[in-house]
Amino acid sequence: MTQSDSPLNLQALEGTWYIHFSDFPMWLKGDKQYPTFTYTIRRRKGVVGLKDEVRYLKNNKAKSINGFDVPVGAGHESFVWRGDGLLALLKSKWDIVYLDPAGTWAIIHFEKTLFTPEGYDVMARNGQLSEKVRQEIQEKLSELGLLSRMKAIAQK
Repeated sequence: MTQSDSPLNLQALEGTWYIHFSDFPMWLKGDKQYPTFTYTIRRRKGVVGLKDEVRYLKNNKAKSINGFDVPVGAGHESFVWRGDGLLALLKSKWDIVYLDPAGTWAIIHFEKTLFTPEGYDVMARNGQLSEKVRQEIQEKLSELGLLSRMKAIAQK
């Protein structure tokens, strides 16, 4: 459900995104700080998708979770993530609920798995949000009926 009906270009997602709002317990417990997603376009087993690196600090040490996102469907707005290494047995489906017209922030939804609940993240290109962008995000979350369930996530 991005702004246009044309397929999402994977380049619109490439780069680092900072998580600013979430209802995901992993980010809300407080032991994992400053979470980011970094997407890089790659080909794996003949499929073009996104190398996916989740980074955060835990006990002041850098940690990461790596995987690969395969686009599903014609619009490239839904993905199946599969972990790397020991996490290769794990997979989850996620999709882009909204991408702002400038491509500077997005709302993503991830489905429930055996290990994680269903949830939402709001990610932005910048580590700090302007008041204008923060208000736009809150208006969109309210419009989607998500505002009350989301919590702010600190970023550097």
